[in-house]
Amino acid sequence: VQLQASGGGLVQAGGSLRLSCAASGFRLGDYGIGWFRQAPGREREAVSYIRSGHGTYYADSVKGRFTISRDNAKNTVYLQMNSLKPEDTAVYYCAAGRPISSAWFSSSLYYYWGQGTQVTVSS
Repeated sequence: VQLQASGGGLVQAGGSLRLSCAASGFRLGDYGIGWFRQAPGREREAVSYIRSGHGTYYADSVKGRFTISRDNAKNTVYLQMNSLKPEDTAVYYCAAGRPISSAWFSSSLYYYWGQGTQVTVSS
């Protein structure tokens, strides 16, 4: 069972990146997938979540700028990040679990975690 996050990089403020979270060893479609991020010296925070049934949720800080989606045929979830800001700089992690929708932001409710991908936004 493995999750592989990729797509991070260095981008200027206002730019875009698309992160991917690919699963192996299990069906991603059977799980809700969350994206979390952690900046140096800060706690891990929830960014977005997509239910197995395609319902989506976003942190207020990214609402309107980020879009989460899934392609179950490719066993992959994406996080499209537009209008990036320097404060979006962090290591981004994807995680698989079955949290109830009202608790999607609780990292303790996820079973599997990817290794993280670095996103750096320059001003």
